Amino acid sequence: MLPTMDDFDFEEKGVILRIDINSPLEPGTLRILDNWRMRKVMPTLKELKEKNARVIMLAHQGRPGKWDFTGLERHAEEMSRLLGEEIKFVDDVYGEKALQEIEKLKKGEILLLDNVRKCSEEMEKKAAEEHAQAEMVKKLAPYADAFVNDAFAAAHRKQCSLLGFMPVLPSFAGRLMQKEVEMVDMLLKKAERPRLFIFGGGKYENAIDVIDKLLQDGTADKIMLGGMPANAFLAAMGKYDMEVDERVPKMLERYKDKLVLPSATLDGKDIDEESIERFKEEIENAASIFISGPMGVFEDENYRRGTEEILKSIARSSAFSMAGGGHTAAAINMLGLEEEFSYVSTGGGALERMLMGERLPVIEALIKFKR
Repeated sequence: MLPTMDDFDFEEKGVILRIDINSPLEPGTLRILDNWRMRKVMPTLKELKEKNARVIMLAHQGRPGKWDFTGLERHAEEMSRLLGEEIKFVDDVYGEKALQEIEKLKKGEILLLDNVRKCSEEMEKKAAEEHAQAEMVKKLAPYADAFVNDAFAAAHRKQCSLLGFMPVLPSFAGRLMQKEVEMVDMLLKKAERPRLFIFGGGKYENAIDVIDKLLQDGTADKIMLGGMPANAFLAAMGKYDMEVDERVPKMLERYKDKLVLPSATLDGKDIDEESIERFKEEIENAASIFISGPMGVFEDENYRRGTEEILKSIARSSAFSMAGGGHTAAAINMLGLEEEFSYVSTGGGALERMLMGERLPVIEALIKFKR
């Protein structure tokens, strides 16, 4: 059983909270373009604030060497606006500057430390017990009575701030992490049939593994494809020109009755009108639906129609509906449909691995070190 925030009294306690607020930024200005992940951690933050906890937050943005690798001052400002209360910020993670600010923290106050990926030890992949020896953990853990991990979107990573505090502090899943795990469990084990899984987006290699697993173990009744996954299967049928993985024709043969492909595409960048109508029929017939990835190049309005029509059709349906992946969430939010879905996940890689039946390091460690 996953330890959750129900298992600890946070009243006036010191808490280290790891969140994932990695956000799309505007090139050049580095302005935050979408605060969706920040909104998703608000229930956990509000709950800790109501308990008068002293909260030390850890988070990342981008990765070293990439243009969107930056400090978190803007994130603190945006989260303060969302919370309606000041979230303090310090441009340090566990140096003197950070420790001084932590010591000043009063009950009910929240401090966001700077981008944890500025620390070289954060980028090392290690087991929780090894990470527990890191300077980050040794310096910060003495200020906390508990560790809360609410970073589901990073739960597939073996990094220091995600795992290192668990061997040394009572550790719990935050409300977002708890909800994400519950919803994936619901989708894979309890959701009504027929279950329709829809995959799109700009890559197909990872989708191949997920499709194979879901059909092989009978989790999915049908799988519908748009975007690059559809192009790959259409190429195997001689209807589209691209080189494909040798597994694709084999899967086409093995699962032809369970795969729903577009009859044609618009230059491989969107599904055509006939396919949109056929896909809508499949959606109407499903009791449970999962979608990951747009049907085409959604960013270009000339190739937006397929994605828009399919998402609206899912939103209108009475089926249990779940969506995942950054581009899918962005499209849903752009269309104002989030409330119409049963659940929209913050996870990309983490969600994909759970669909594959893989164990996520963060969830495994939470269970392993449960006190």
